[in-house]
Amino acid sequence: MILVLAGTVDGREIAASLTAAGYAVVASVVSDYGKTLAEQSGVKAQAAAMTATELEQYIRREGVTLVIDATHPYAVNVSRNAAEAARRAQVSCLRYERPDSALPEYDKLLVARDMAEAAKLAVQAGKTIFLTTGSHTLPLFRQAAAGTSCRLIARVLPQPAVIADCLAAGFTPADIVAAQGPFSRELNQALFREYQANVMVTKNSGAVGGTDEKIAAAMALGLTIVVVQRPPLTGDRVFRGVVDLLEYIQRSGIHS
Repeated sequence: MILVLAGTVDGREIAASLTAAGYAVVASVVSDYGKTLAEQSGVKAQAAAMTATELEQYIRREGVTLVIDATHPYAVNVSRNAAEAARRAQVSCLRYERPDSALPEYDKLLVARDMAEAAKLAVQAGKTIFLTTGSHTLPLFRQAAAGTSCRLIARVLPQPAVIADCLAAGFTPADIVAAQGPFSRELNQALFREYQANVMVTKNSGAVGGTDEKIAAAMALGLTIVVVQRPPLTGDRVFRGVVDLLEYIQRSGIHS
């Protein structure tokens, strides 16, 4: 069996393609919503957040012959657990990394090494900061903004657990935009304008993740843009194209 860690549209595409090719595949996601999306693609799926040890036990118990890490480029802990679990269980772990976005020449674009640096840069750059980096990053920005007059706006997924994260981080309902992407350039502009943002913070999640539209919208309005660099890659081999990954699996004679 092939286990696809599939918390993204890329992961669902890979799992669906392998299933269609006759491989036994299970897509592992962290939420019931993600499970529903995977199943709508015709893929067997499970919703479970596993530690490295739990994942290793699952690999051994279910007879997994290959792990494909197709999680979000910034899901560092999940990728680290996948690589470690596969190493312990002595199976290969292939990493699919979606292409990133080429950053434009723009004098108000700042690149941060990590989320902590992004928070510092954002607070220094403006007073109303529009965050599109996910609910788990919010405490860092709240801490960086402490003692300042900065207003933080969080755009997050409209899921109860995510909203709870926002409230726990000190965000009020007036500062939470709960909506499911992808967002067009026009909708991004409308939101930035509505909240009078002068700074926008984003991950470089690539075109699939809506990065291009966010950056274009922010540039059109003259906002300062803070882009968080991607973390280092993990996995035995890294692929940046779905077709390349699928062809490699077929050539390698990997069975399920």
